[in-house]
Amino acid sequence: MAMSKWQLFLKATRFYSLPVMLVPVVLGTAAAYVWEKEFHPVLFILAFLGAGAAHLFSNMINDLWDYRNGTDTAAQQNSDLVSTHSGLLTGGIVSEKAFAALTWLFLAFAVVCGVLLCVFSGWELLYFVVVGALIAYFYVAPPLRFGYRGKGYSEVAILFAFGIMPVAGSYFVQTGEFSLRSVLLSLPVGILTTLLLFNHHFLHWQSDREVGKRTLVVVWGEQKALVLSRVMTLMAYVLLLVCIFAGVLPFYAVVALLSVLPLYRVYRGLAAQNPSVAYLPLMGASLKASMWCGIIMSVALLLESLI
Repeated sequence: MAMSKWQLFLKATRFYSLPVMLVPVVLGTAAAYVWEKEFHPVLFILAFLGAGAAHLFSNMINDLWDYRNGTDTAAQQNSDLVSTHSGLLTGGIVSEKAFAALTWLFLAFAVVCGVLLCVFSGWELLYFVVVGALIAYFYVAPPLRFGYRGKGYSEVAILFAFGIMPVAGSYFVQTGEFSLRSVLLSLPVGILTTLLLFNHHFLHWQSDREVGKRTLVVVWGEQKALVLSRVMTLMAYVLLLVCIFAGVLPFYAVVALLSVLPLYRVYRGLAAQNPSVAYLPLMGASLKASMWCGIIMSVALLLESLI
């Protein structure tokens, strides 16, 4: 059955993944309100919409260049692997031209929001706009393609783009100041989002290896990479406790530790080597952990301002 335009849009953009960008924006905004008593609704809306558009651009530009580089085609041809791309380009459902046009439209919208925020909050914010755009584009685009190099470049970039930058950036939008506290606040949810992007490589690491996409899963092998996945999970929640003991979060933010439970259940059922489909629940658990950890941290901050 043919998909509607709305269904095509949701599939092309991977709209379901938006919370991993929007929750950090809410977290940084909550920190500005609680710590500095600063909240400007219009600036929040601009940051929220701009960050959302930037995230959808990132999703689509990755699909576009993975298609051009042959990565998506290789994954689709292997029936034992799970493909994480939209399938619209490889299936011929949407033309490359139309897909690219929507992709660049999202970037244009994000840049407009970023420039407006620079005007009202400070031109230092331009660093976030430019660096974020470069990270999103060159993750898989030539000549850098740092997502293909397997030396941890992509994981560090994701930590910045989906953790530090949206939290510290949205804090700056409200206050006009940078804050080391906001950077520390960003690390638990940032690492969990990095974990989500890292874990999705397990679904098709064999086809990545065939086309020369050297993710850490390809370079280290499935068994060692799975250990690293667990270590990253531990790091995120240790940093959550650091935030609490450092006074960045109130003590009742410890409730956010419960967000690890979906990940714990999946890890417990995984062996040293697994078929690709076994990692689908890990992807879902990673998304839930990132989203709920950030939401609980935000709520804890807001409760602190009321108590």
